[in-house]
Amino acid sequence: MQADFMHEAIRLARENMLAGRGGPFGAVVVKDGKIIGRGWNQVTSTNDPTAHAEVTAIREACGALGDFKLSGCELYTSCEPCPMCLAAIYWARVDKVFYAGTRADAADAGFDDDFLYREIPLPIEARKLPMTPLLRANAQKVFAEWKAKPDKVPY
Repeated sequence: MQADFMHEAIRLARENMLAGRGGPFGAVVVKDGKIIGRGWNQVTSTNDPTAHAEVTAIREACGALGDFKLSGCELYTSCEPCPMCLAAIYWARVDKVFYAGTRADAADAGFDDDFLYREIPLPIEARKLPMTPLLRANAQKVFAEWKAKPDKVPY
């Protein structure tokens, strides 16, 4: 079964890449042996830099379940997830990830996810993207309100 799910992720990657819908990436989310979410890279066709295969599959799966948590689900992706997708996978609470290509394979094809992996552990001031703190006290007030909110939905 696992190979079948990976074949579907790779098929989505190839089909949509050849159709000009985005890069060569596909993903499926599986629950109880059934695909509940399919995704492919749609960055260039939607002008959305967050429309990676894993993210679009997660969005579809969450919609199918009516929940923002994908506990009990597995994700099959045609390539090792980039840092953004990996974070989305963690946020979605996916139980397990299977991947085909590696980030080295993606880099060889012109996708430099490794740059992001190298940037993340750096101190903020050492990163290539300038980041400046601003109005922290104002933001802290909103966090205090969140902490006190009796009807919040934790995630």
